[in-house]
Amino acid sequence: MTAPLLKLGLPKGSLEEATIALFQRAGFEIEVRTRSYFPSIDDPTLECVLFRAQELAAYTADGIVDCAITGHDWIKESAADVHEVSELRYSKATSQPARWVLAVPVESNVQTPAQLAGGIVATELVNVTRQYFAQRGIDVRVEFSWGATEVKARLLDAIVELTETGSSLRANNLRVLDEVLVSTTRLIANHAAWNDPAKRQKIEALDTLLQGAITARAKVGLKLNAPRRSLDAVMAVIGSFGEHSPTISPLTDEDWVALEVILDERTEREMIPELLRAGASGLVSYPLNKVIS
Repeated sequence: MTAPLLKLGLPKGSLEEATIALFQRAGFEIEVRTRSYFPSIDDPTLECVLFRAQELAAYTADGIVDCAITGHDWIKESAADVHEVSELRYSKATSQPARWVLAVPVESNVQTPAQLAGGIVATELVNVTRQYFAQRGIDVRVEFSWGATEVKARLLDAIVELTETGSSLRANNLRVLDEVLVSTTRLIANHAAWNDPAKRQKIEALDTLLQGAITARAKVGLKLNAPRRSLDAVMAVIGSFGEHSPTISPLTDEDWVALEVILDERTEREMIPELLRAGASGLVSYPLNKVIS
């Protein structure tokens, strides 16, 4: 049996489910067995292993895995020397970047980071937080938090915590003082793997498919029919939404044509009523797995 070409590190924990779903949209079937750190994947050139996102940058730098998916925050925190292949715009809850924010209880008298001088700040992102305060000349003690960081905001002076939607901060009656770091998911590679032509080609192919799956999340395909006499009006509607090159095919009835276009999902809901008014019919909207340009 031929050994896999690449060992791929996947994030275990909060990003795990979203990552596996992304791979599925990209055309890969990944199965995570109970209590196993070695998911199966239907690509014999890949071997997957699950690690905490916090560990993946260091493990990639050390060559334990050839490439990995982890957050920009944990790359910065570990200061690992890795090759950053690309940014992957997805996360556990939304497609928006995650933010590490400096927060205090709503009832706190602290209004600026400088007022925390001499205090204690709890966070899991210790090194980045220390750099944040050092760059501003603010002397604070930064302590590692072993979870439940929001609760500690009322026991210490402040926290630096990760948020996507802000719901957890609001639920704990916390107020944001400043943004410490904005983080998105990244595909990274070990330098030796990236410099190996065969491995690099596979990593780049993987990136292409993942990027295509991410792009497709916000887009749909739209098929429609139009009488030739209405084609100019239908094309004008499509063009007014910034889409200028739909596929046009003849139908058995020579007086009609079929059109197909890829567009943003939000655009579709505005375009369809106008297409109907322009004379189109037989509209079919369908989801996409990948869009690669």
